Amino acid sequence: MRLLLDTHVTLWALAASPKLAPAARDLIADLDNDIHVSAASIWEIAIKHALKRKGAGAMPISASDALGYCLAAGYTLLPITPAHAAAVEALPAHHADPFDRLLIAQARAEPLRLMTHDAALQRYDPNIIVV
Repeated sequence: MRLLLDTHVTLWALAASPKLAPAARDLIADLDNDIHVSAASIWEIAIKHALKRKGAGAMPISASDALGYCLAAGYTLLPITPAHAAAVEALPAHHADPFDRLLIAQARAEPLRLMTHDAALQRYDPNIIVV
């Protein structure tokens, strides 16, 4: 299976967080699955880390650290192409987060199955894996 991890799932997987469900952890660890992380997730981490928020909105690692951890974990990095960006326009307005919308567009275009913590994204595609 070809999986695209959303930003939170990426962070949880890299940190071995208990927030990541065992079934999700198994899918990510399965060597038969190809794990992808979008440049959009690295970008989102960069923006949120630069804001230096405290508490629940804090981004615990920098984008450069996240990038290094993703490479060390063997994840495939997915660039943002002009076709991905243009595909966002065709998405229904189910969700306002621009990063999530770009991840949906990328998952559809590649094709990849998006793994997310946001159940609202299943309105775009019932094949999205919610963890």
